Amino acid sequence: MKKVIVITGGGSGMGLATIEELGKDYIIIITGRTLSKLEKASEKYNDLGYTIYPFACDVSKKDEVLKLAQFAKNKGEILAVIHAAGVSPHMGDAETIVKINALGTHLVNQAFKDVMENGVILNVSSMAAYMLPNMLLPLKHYPKIFINSDEFVKKLVKKSRMFGKKMETSLAYPISKNFVVWYTKRCAKDMYKKGIRIISVSPGNFETPMGELESAQGKAFLKNAAIQRFGDVKEIALLFKYLIDPRLGYLTGEDILCDGGTIGSLKTFTKKEQKEF
Repeated sequence: MKKVIVITGGGSGMGLATIEELGKDYIIIITGRTLSKLEKASEKYNDLGYTIYPFACDVSKKDEVLKLAQFAKNKGEILAVIHAAGVSPHMGDAETIVKINALGTHLVNQAFKDVMENGVILNVSSMAAYMLPNMLLPLKHYPKIFINSDEFVKKLVKKSRMFGKKMETSLAYPISKNFVVWYTKRCAKDMYKKGIRIISVSPGNFETPMGELESAQGKAFLKNAAIQRFGDVKEIALLFKYLIDPRLGYLTGEDILCDGGTIGSLKTFTKKEQKEF
């Protein structure tokens, strides 16, 4: 019997590219907040011989995430959860960004931990996770996610507004994505008690609908990248496929940067050297 792969944020961009890369070898459940969008994608691929189930889910709402996890469990053994759902600075205020990107990661991971035996949880972060200095990151508040999620959200939102409302989304996004990387590392030991590997991937600028919204800023970063173009979603989908392969059984608790060398350049070249390129 085919194993199950769940892709959150599966209705467009990286999610759709991942469906194509994984082919017809798995039962795939795609989730998002807009059912009609998911149904359209499912119909397209089911006509090609795939087995795709659409399931509407807001990952920031615990009850909906629990229903998703149970739905997936009922379809068969879950091989992987590719948690790609997220919002960018142009898609919501600080609270929305924190709830979907950060709280949503926690809710998805914990819900699937309870229904999986073995397998992989792959959280999609962003190269933005590496762009803020530690003094601007609410690192001491990250562990609150395990104690009081409401307080956790409040603390991250407050930190995002430290320079005023106009800057809140520009801070909330990298903070929320930095949390995803931290959370992945923090949960590795606990997850592996059930044989679950947990990995995060931090994409750079890719040609996706979300990437288009942030294209102006993305193009500004290209001058620092080793590969001076946006990534193709097929490239990140291939990485996802590789990382969820059971043969990579020793890889867990780590973040994989796939950003065309952008962060590497920003972190190792001086400002003067960067201007010389």
